[in-house]
Amino acid sequence: MSRVIPGALLLALAALITGCDGKVAAPDAGGHEEVDADAPDGDDDGGPATEEGGDAAPPACGALETFETGLTPGAVLHVATWGSDPDGDGSAERPYASIARAAQGIGPGTAVRVHAGTYPGGVYLAGLSGEAGAPIWIGGAPGEPRPVVEGGGGGLHLVRVRYLVLHDLEVRGASQNGVNCDDGGDCDDPEATGQVIFRGLHVHDVGAGGNEDCLKLSGVRDYFVLDSEFARCGGGMSGSGIDHVGCHRGIIARCRFEQMSGNAVQSKGGSSDIEIRQCWMVDAGERAVNMGGSTGFEFFRPPLSTAQPNAEARDIRVIANVMIGSRAPIAFVGCVGCLAANNTLIDPGTWILRILQETTSTAEYEFLPTRDCVFANNLVFFDRGALSTHVNVGPDTAAETFTFSSNLWYAHDDPDRSAPDALPAAETAPLIGLDPCLADPAAADYRIGPGSPAAGRGTAWPAVRVDADGRCFASPPSIGAYEVRD
Repeated sequence: MSRVIPGALLLALAALITGCDGKVAAPDAGGHEEVDADAPDGDDDGGPATEEGGDAAPPACGALETFETGLTPGAVLHVATWGSDPDGDGSAERPYASIARAAQGIGPGTAVRVHAGTYPGGVYLAGLSGEAGAPIWIGGAPGEPRPVVEGGGGGLHLVRVRYLVLHDLEVRGASQNGVNCDDGGDCDDPEATGQVIFRGLHVHDVGAGGNEDCLKLSGVRDYFVLDSEFARCGGGMSGSGIDHVGCHRGIIARCRFEQMSGNAVQSKGGSSDIEIRQCWMVDAGERAVNMGGSTGFEFFRPPLSTAQPNAEARDIRVIANVMIGSRAPIAFVGCVGCLAANNTLIDPGTWILRILQETTSTAEYEFLPTRDCVFANNLVFFDRGALSTHVNVGPDTAAETFTFSSNLWYAHDDPDRSAPDALPAAETAPLIGLDPCLADPAAADYRIGPGSPAAGRGTAWPAVRVDADGRCFASPPSIGAYEVRD
């Protein structure tokens, strides 16, 4: 006999036993029968809105407006491989030969258009200051391939810049950092460098085997890193795709990181209020995202306080990213009030996440332990046989203050061993051992459909707004980087 199950009860059962075809196995005293989870039940399941009863509409969400939005340059200077620094004037007919020459003395509202070709690295630009409503642009020419900045000690170095947009450049082959932006060592001047956009960059194959990074940011405030690619920095040793030291109020969105030796993104040295979202991180090193780390005391921005507790990082938010491989995709290391939510983690190598403390209090400076962080709505699709433990907790942390909520843990090699080993705090509403029904893992398509147990089963967090495809998360959101697709 067929059983009629109310919508609310059906959702509860879906959290327990759901098939990838959208069927829910309803327990019965004499066995079980399948019930169509997509059948109308009169209840709103929190999915995306539909248009006239058709397929789910794909609403745009999380649009980023920056200080350059809607602006165009008032003056343009040109750089070309066939130009001349001593004889050029920056016009299209008489371009300069180098970025450094074109940037000399430029003011607000000016764009330096670098035409396609290869230019020597070691470019040093200091003191460039645009204005709100009239930034400075330096980058590739519209409609042309990215120009290449190749070689040099450092590919391109920006010092004490404001209202600057660096865009559409390829940087490769530098022996140190690919792109470096800093405050010139003025660690106690919060206005030294800020309002910077890095957009459409491709930085790769830099470093000589040490701690060299694709993009090194020190003391930068109010910045964006958008639609950029980073690969193979640090010469196979400890480099990061993006390394922050004392950076504040930043957004990293829609970027791709591949084959990093150390990290995809690291935020330390007093960094705060940084959001990393909608990125792909493939084989991104020891810790794909390192929230915190270990920093020499002299490099903190702002400088360390003797009156108030210090922290390596605060309020770092990692949302709607896809992380494939790496030794540990998520690491909280001296981070306070940080969030990892709605990420899709695929086959981490040793641990799923780490909770560590590398910088501890001294007689002069108090450091807060790693504490008050959140790991929620993450979809973890892993090989249990490859892991050491699910979660690595080190000494000197306050791991018991963490919040774990609504994560889906699925060991695809052994579903019965999906349950995480002894989390440091009890998890609310976990989904354990349920196949998330990823669209096509072999083709790296990790989206989910309405038959997934992850659909609509997340917990609402204020910072969770936009999924990896740029669509609005529903309320409640699905688990993982993608909102459910019809």
